[in-house]
Amino acid sequence: MSTPTKEISMSTIDDILTGLYENRIVPYLGPGVLADVTQIGTGVPMPADSDSLIIAMNDGRPMAPKLMYEFPRAAMNVELKRGRSFVERFLEKTYGQTRWTRAALHDWLASWKPRYVIDVNRDSQLQETYAGQPHTLIRGLARVAGTNYRFTVHQYGEGQYREITQEEADPSLPILFKPMGSPLPSPKFIASDADYVDYITELMGGFAIPSFLKEYRKAKQYLLIGLPLNRDSERMVMSDIIQSAAEPKGWVLNKSPTNKEKKYCEKMGLEILDSGVEDLLAAAGWLAGELGEKTAA
Repeated sequence: MSTPTKEISMSTIDDILTGLYENRIVPYLGPGVLADVTQIGTGVPMPADSDSLIIAMNDGRPMAPKLMYEFPRAAMNVELKRGRSFVERFLEKTYGQTRWTRAALHDWLASWKPRYVIDVNRDSQLQETYAGQPHTLIRGLARVAGTNYRFTVHQYGEGQYREITQEEADPSLPILFKPMGSPLPSPKFIASDADYVDYITELMGGFAIPSFLKEYRKAKQYLLIGLPLNRDSERMVMSDIIQSAAEPKGWVLNKSPTNKEKKYCEKMGLEILDSGVEDLLAAAGWLAGELGEKTAA
């Protein structure tokens, strides 16, 4: 029998917040953290979750039910019909050329700057959160020739990124890990089924995470924020990224988990908390404080 969702208590969230601020617990960001983001000028919500991304890619229309299952499947279908470059241009336009409002969660992250953040979204808000501060950016790669690895490493300093090798990385700098890519400093994305198959294969083989990160992540715990776990692609990426975690591995914020998610989290050693992004921000004093002031303005 699967473990029921646990109602979040103040002692639990206080312990989690303490772990986050002490960099023992790593924030793992999913599309739910962008739910409050809208396009500047139109107010249209940012397409971040699977369904909204598919509809946006298909000119505002849903695709066939079997393609609506998840974005990588839909992106593979579009890639086969219109080419890989079409999917990449869509993502670049969506996340690199369109102006969006800031997510409240990213404003909260900016107030304390975690030492290590995992973000499976494809936008650039996390990178903007660390603008002006030296940091290391790791992004996933797929279906590339000339390298055994499935990542690129960039170091940010003096207002720009420069590509470096994993051996050149400064382990003292904050690490931003965006496995599904981003538009900055140049567009690189993992989107279609073919991309995921290649990336996950190399992730399982140890070639999609730099050596310095493999060392740093040992014995960490994780807080999964806004991340649904009802699809295989997200679960497979996540399970390999959090390898070498402490026990218990961490917590998942999810107010309405499916039975599939409950069983999976029990198997993985992740505790589901009956809470959402807004509850986390409120507990951190951000939703009622800084966010309230922004809304009033």
